[in-house]
Amino acid sequence: MHLVTLARHTLSRGATPAATYALIARLGHQPLPVARAVCLALAIPPAEATRRLADCYDALLADPRPDSEADTGELLEALGVFDVPVPLDATGLAVVDHFLTAVDAMGGIRPGHQHGLQRWFTTGNLTAAYLSLAAAQPLPRTGDPARYWTALTAAGELLAAGPAPDARIKYALTHCRTQAAAHT
Repeated sequence: MHLVTLARHTLSRGATPAATYALIARLGHQPLPVARAVCLALAIPPAEATRRLADCYDALLADPRPDSEADTGELLEALGVFDVPVPLDATGLAVVDHFLTAVDAMGGIRPGHQHGLQRWFTTGNLTAAYLSLAAAQPLPRTGDPARYWTALTAAGELLAAGPAPDARIKYALTHCRTQAAAHT
């Protein structure tokens, strides 16, 4: 528990999760317990922390290079290991369901885009996910444009109806409606 307390203290002083990892790892602690302590200090549930760390253990934590603590912390952060999950309400879950329909109708998605979407879903940043999908296009051969734009229109309507929606949602929703009308 000592590492978790140290991680909480470091985070409370304004350090990023990556910097917190690097600082504690430089003190001579093993990478896996340090990464786990940062996750727990961020209130990531223990089972989720274990799953996330298992996914990257071999590549980043099993045999670290000397003086690589800062790089490892940055990679763990970029991979979403330190993303704090935000529980979604019924509307948020419905929006994500529409997003998943759109992703399916896209006909294929780049791994980096998929990773970004997953991180936004986890952290509850549905506006960023919406804007990203609204700026994308279904693939010409394998996509279903009508279903794609219809799903994004439905998601945008839910987001726009929420309290104090981001102004960019209105413009993206107009774009999605136009595209849906053009593909029906």
